[in-house]
Formats: sequence, structure tokens, C-alpha cells
Amino acid sequence: MRIVGIVVVIWLVIGLVAAFQRDYFSGSDANCAEVSTIAVTIIAGPLNYAGVNPKADCPRPSE
Repeated sequence: MRIVGIVVVIWLVIGLVAAFQRDYFSGSDANCAEVSTIAVTIIAGPLNYAGVNPKADCPRPSE
């Protein structure tokens, strides 16, 4: 069980590094889509280096 925890932490750290490399933390305006994209990038972790480029769109309320 301890190994699984270590692997999860390493996975998330790699995702955080990928988000920093893509300059996702450089903007001051945070909206739903940007926050979602950052979260998905961090969760995707090492998959970012395999060519996965996660993007997230937030649902818009119906008018």
C-alpha cells in the first residue's frame, strides 16, 4: 500500500511539472476552463509527455 501512495505522489508531481512547463500558472485571470485544464493536466501526469494534451471546457448556462 505504501508503494501505491509513493507512485501516486510521483505521478502528480510529474503532472505539476508539465503544467509549469506549459506556463499554465503565468496568467493572473483564472476562469473555469483554465482551472479545469490545469487540474486535468496535473491528473494526467506522465501521459502529458506521451503526447496527451488535455483541455477542459466548462459548461455554459443555458440562456
